[in-house]
Amino acid sequence: MTKTITFAVTHFTVAFGVAYALTGDVVIGGAVALVEPAVNTVAYYFHEKIWGAVGRRAQAVPMAAVRA
Repeated sequence: MTKTITFAVTHFTVAFGVAYALTGDVVIGGAVALVEPAVNTVAYYFHEKIWGAVGRRAQAVPMAAVRA
């Protein structure tokens, strides 16, 4: 759990730092630091679903068909 928490803190810090560096606005930096990880979490969920489907499809194709 400690690793997860420190990763979240790192992610928020990086998101805030980048947004603040680009805009110079603390409020926008804070908003991005809160919104970006939430959006990224949803994107990751769909990425994993798609990646799983690709993996299942690759396993279903016989190797002889791949070499042909």
